[in-house]
Amino acid sequence: MSIVTEAVQLKWEEECNIIVGQSHFIKTVEDIPEILVTSVPGIEYGLAFCEASGPCLIRTEGNNEKLVGEAVECAEAVAAGHTFFLIIKNAYPINVLNQIKNCQEVVSVFAASANPLQILVAETEQGRGIIGVIDGYSPKGVEKAEDKTDRKKLLKTIGYKIN
Repeated sequence: MSIVTEAVQLKWEEECNIIVGQSHFIKTVEDIPEILVTSVPGIEYGLAFCEASGPCLIRTEGNNEKLVGEAVECAEAVAAGHTFFLIIKNAYPINVLNQIKNCQEVVSVFAASANPLQILVAETEQGRGIIGVIDGYSPKGVEKAEDKTDRKKLLKTIGYKIN
């Protein structure tokens, strides 16, 4: 059996985040949207789920057609069975990630990011699967006192710190 590996660069709208995961059942396409709309009023999203048996379709849901289209493009580029690509706007992954990880169908989450994202894919005669991710860039150094102050200011600015 031969294995081919590839790095697939994902693309989506700026000011949005993507969550990439693996799930085991088509019901994911129903349950993730319910999680989103009950967790964050006003969230916009596009979801694409790669079915891994039967007709092997990319199943979709969403309330923003552009985001649905971008999620489908990600799913088509990776083309790995039982994976999902969720692009969210007007929310951060921290708002929904635990609920998604607790969804009965979700097996794992590979990434949740606004950074440039590459998906490492392995392909065999049977199909394709995700073996890892490259999220953003390599470190350029260790934070100093000024960097810590900036980090804390950012968290306060986006509403995740009180003091």
